[in-house]
Amino acid sequence: MQSTAKKSILVCDTQPVAVEGVRSLIRAAPDLEFVGAVYSLEAAFELVRSAKPDAIVLDKGFGMSDLIDWLHQLATSGNTSAPVVWGSNLTESEALRLLQAGARGILRRSAEPRTLLTCLNTITTGTSWMEDGIFGSSEKLAPRCNDLTAREQEVAALVEQGLRNRDIARSLGIQTGTVKIHLKHIFEKTGVRGRYGLALTSLRKKGAIEYPILPTIPALPSM
Repeated sequence: MQSTAKKSILVCDTQPVAVEGVRSLIRAAPDLEFVGAVYSLEAAFELVRSAKPDAIVLDKGFGMSDLIDWLHQLATSGNTSAPVVWGSNLTESEALRLLQAGARGILRRSAEPRTLLTCLNTITTGTSWMEDGIFGSSEKLAPRCNDLTAREQEVAALVEQGLRNRDIARSLGIQTGTVKIHLKHIFEKTGVRGRYGLALTSLRKKGAIEYPILPTIPALPSM
C-alpha cells in the first residue's frame, strides 16, 4: 500500500519571525509536517543527521560560502534530505552555484506562500524546483536549435562547467575576444539567455532542475 505519511520539513533560518511564518504555513498544509527549527548551520546538520527530514529550508542569509560548504557536506554524508535555499536577493550566478552544490529548490523570500508549498511538495517527490523568474522567463531558457559548430560546442561545455571567458580561452588556446564571439553565436543559435542560462539549460537536460507547472494545492484556511 502506498504510504500517505506527511513529508517532514525542517527550517534553518536567521530570523525567528520568518520561522514562525513557515511553521504556520506548513502546519496548515495537508501533506507536510513541521518537525523543528534551528538557527545555525551546525545545528541544522546535526538535526538533519538525526531526524532525517524529507526537506530542509535554508536561509541564504547564512552566507554563500558557508551554504555551499554545508550543501557539499550534506551531499557527501549520504543523507537524502532535500535542501531548499531561499533568500531576499538571489542573483543568477548564486542560484546556479547553489544548484551545482546540491540545492534541490531555489526561491525568493518574497515568494507567495503557495509558491513555497509548491516547492516543498515538488522536491519531496524527488524532483528539483526553481522559482520561475530567477533566470528570467523560463521560455528564454529553451533552446530553439542545436546546430552549433564543434568549437561552439566546446565553448558551451566549458561555460556549463562554470569557467570564465579567460579560462576558456586558455583551455582552448584562443583569445578571450574569440570566446566572446563564440558565445554571441551560441546565444543566437540556442535562444538561451546569458551564460548562466546556458549552464542552467545543461542542468535541465540532465534532469537536475526543472520549472514544473504549479500543481493544484488545496486552498489555505482563511486567517
